[in-house]
Amino acid sequence: MLFKRKIEKKTYDPGIKEPAIRTSICTGEKVAGFCNLTSGRFEEVMLINSEKDLQEFIDTYSITGKIRKIY
Repeated sequence: MLFKRKIEKKTYDPGIKEPAIRTSICTGEKVAGFCNLTSGRFEEVMLINSEKDLQEFIDTYSITGKIRKIY
């Protein structure tokens, strides 16, 4: 690969936020972000167009385990 994008590591508090993918039933659009555990509010981080984008989200935030899907 000629140009490889460097992934900047970011953090989140797993005691407050849970990683989630919000998926539209009508259009199939996927957005990665975090769901606040107390309020249930979803915070968008990035649009997911491919598996590569999903892997970038996982690598950026060092997510381990299963990611919740919200419809």
